[in-house]
Amino acid sequence: MLVTLKPELLDTQGRAVSDALRSLGFKDLVDVRVGKLIEIHTQNGEKSEVDKMCRALLANPVIEQYTIEDEA
Repeated sequence: MLVTLKPELLDTQGRAVSDALRSLGFKDLVDVRVGKLIEIHTQNGEKSEVDKMCRALLANPVIEQYTIEDEA
């Protein structure tokens, strides 16, 4: 599961990383967004259960969005 701030919100951590990279000479940056990756392994592999986990605890739906990906 990948959790990121909603696009309309300022990502202060992303901004700090972007500024640091530019100061190191990486001038070609357009935007940097920082999120979190949460790996969840379940016995049945049902996305609906992982979605419930996200809504209950793992993501703040007011300010964050998330995507659930199947294991490759």
